[in-house]
Amino acid sequence: MKRWFSLLVLLFTVAVLPIGWQQVQVRQVQAQQAQAQPNAVDELNIYNWDTYIAPDVLEEFQQQHRVKINYSTYGSNEEMHARLKAGNPGYDLIFPTDYMVQIMAREGLLAELKPQNIPNLKHVDPNFLNPEYDTANRYSLPYQWGTLGIGYNLEVTGQEIDSWAAMFMPQYAGKIAWMDDTRYTIGVVLMFLGKDPNTQNVNEINQARDFLIQQKSTIAAFAPDTGQALLNQGEVDLAFEWNGDIQQVMKENPDLRYAIPKEGSIIWIDNMAIPQDAPHPETAVQFINFLLEPHIAARISNFTQYGSPNQTARDTGLINQADLNNPGIYPSEQIFQKLKALEDVGEAAPSYEAAWSAIKSEVSNYTNSDRIRQR
Repeated sequence: MKRWFSLLVLLFTVAVLPIGWQQVQVRQVQAQQAQAQPNAVDELNIYNWDTYIAPDVLEEFQQQHRVKINYSTYGSNEEMHARLKAGNPGYDLIFPTDYMVQIMAREGLLAELKPQNIPNLKHVDPNFLNPEYDTANRYSLPYQWGTLGIGYNLEVTGQEIDSWAAMFMPQYAGKIAWMDDTRYTIGVVLMFLGKDPNTQNVNEINQARDFLIQQKSTIAAFAPDTGQALLNQGEVDLAFEWNGDIQQVMKENPDLRYAIPKEGSIIWIDNMAIPQDAPHPETAVQFINFLLEPHIAARISNFTQYGSPNQTARDTGLINQADLNNPGIYPSEQIFQKLKALEDVGEAAPSYEAAWSAIKSEVSNYTNSDRIRQR
């Protein structure tokens, strides 16, 4: 990943920085599905992350191409991977993160893409093409990118948060949400402990497991991509979440903030990919090309508040300038150098899953017993 990472670092040194739904969401997507063209001649089955597309984009594609979109969501790469690995139930397009592209390609779960069928590929920033996790973009093309960090309520904390240590402080006990995601949550705990988030050392993985279990009294929830809602509703004071999800609720609540801790965090690129045995692969390619239209790419990033890999959208001023200047969306070079991307950990993957199962079991048992007795 080092060569790809150095290209991204270079991206942050140029004069013009690269540019950049919790509840638009399923209700709006379902409404759009119901409004699909009555004379639709094709269907497209999308499996995507929650809160991750401008809703009017789906409707526009349906109208222009006479396609009915069926839209489902998942909360983690592992959830999506498990469903596809058991046999594609009928999805045409998925949005796996960098390391998961590598895993699924190796397992034969992804169909190869043909660049000649995607003319809008010309709009993608070259720095986001040909990554080490998918050489020559055989199976995927970049969709959005961003970071993971801490969303918090400044009125509650009384001070700016700048370290992962805040996620373990006793004053926030029972008011902290972590993501229900194996690699990301264990990854940042490893980083806090001074370890590599991609370690394949079982002892180090278990150190992260034991450390998080020791902090079980502080944990309110492992949120399935809903930490921003818990934070916005006051159910938690701190949440480990995607930067764009926190940026979205910050619009509603001026007390909320997002921070990339000083110890570093994780950078990710989510990608568009077609799973093997997709029932409508040609329509999926059409939709990928549609999403790479600069004005469509900009509408998505302006809505999700994640970084856009679409260079034309950035260069032509289609991305909100305020977002381009927002370090929570486009970090400074100093912070950027402390970010790491997750990688395929190969044979160590079961060790991560075993550690995660133990963590969730211990925290669940505590939540259902010890905390109740304390009350």
